[in-house]
Amino acid sequence: MSFFQKKIGIDLGTANTLVYVPKKGIILNEPTVVAISIDDNKVLAVGAEAKEMLGRTPETILASRPMRDGVIADYRVTEAMLRYFINKALGNVHFFRPEVMISVPGGINSTERRAVIDAATAAGAKAAYVIKETVAAAIGAGIPIASATGNLIIDIGGGTTDVAVLSLGGIVTSTSVRVAGNKIDAAIADYVRRKHGLAIGDRTAEEIKINIGSAMLVDEEESIEIKGRDMIQGLPRSISISTNEVVEAIQDELREIVRAVRVVLQETPPELASDIMDKGMVLTGGSSLLRNLDRMIAQAVGVPAYVAEDAILCVAKGTGIALENLDSYKKSILSAR
Repeated sequence: MSFFQKKIGIDLGTANTLVYVPKKGIILNEPTVVAISIDDNKVLAVGAEAKEMLGRTPETILASRPMRDGVIADYRVTEAMLRYFINKALGNVHFFRPEVMISVPGGINSTERRAVIDAATAAGAKAAYVIKETVAAAIGAGIPIASATGNLIIDIGGGTTDVAVLSLGGIVTSTSVRVAGNKIDAAIADYVRRKHGLAIGDRTAEEIKINIGSAMLVDEEESIEIKGRDMIQGLPRSISISTNEVVEAIQDELREIVRAVRVVLQETPPELASDIMDKGMVLTGGSSLLRNLDRMIAQAVGVPAYVAEDAILCVAKGTGIALENLDSYKKSILSAR
């Protein structure tokens, strides 16, 4: 590793954190989970190793997600986690403190933004910048955001759905709702509890979504067998759940996402709206991979929509590209203050 490579882009997500290093691409993609020992407050595990512990820890260990709805819920844990990711990205070379670019949700306030910068600096960054997720997603998806045309981005992650219209390198109109992958998982767990009297964990709900989920009813259903705890007898039991049940379970959450897209479209200037009609809306983020979600949104608002290539990686790639080209993206990057 050369000594000059001191830039790191981080997509600090509610569900997963991705780390991008220029010329190397994405070198880390791990769950945003930290396990801490309660007695001495030591960080025991971060990322994939910590996620394995979720819902399975003894009383002395706490496995938690330090980010909630895209913002820092637990500052100290987030700092420890950032330090772990930065160190892992740098390898053993510690002569230089890296410059770090971190993506944040569009709806973040200045205090929350400050917390991200402070956490990154405390974790060893020489300089920390933040960029809005929608801008980073657009850059990562290869959309020419500096041009004088309108582009609509829908970034659906774990904690937030960010919708924005970009033109001339800046955000023209945007909204951010705290409904995304995690709320969809919770809705599935809630449905299974109500309909089948079975308590399941977040991980099981997420597996259902990924394996058989869909945003629209399908003719050929798939089903999956899941295990959980019977709510009445308190004993383990397994049931089978099918795709269209998942569709039914997550309707309210999907409606919220569609509502956010509508709000942004209603506030978009006519010239840009016609660009968006021509080009279509671009979906990025891990939760945009839910089957038929692009079709469902397109039908609901009457504008074509498609999922970007490598949708999960767009934001992380965008942070890295923006960091490499700081000057050209100055307008799009929020200042450190």
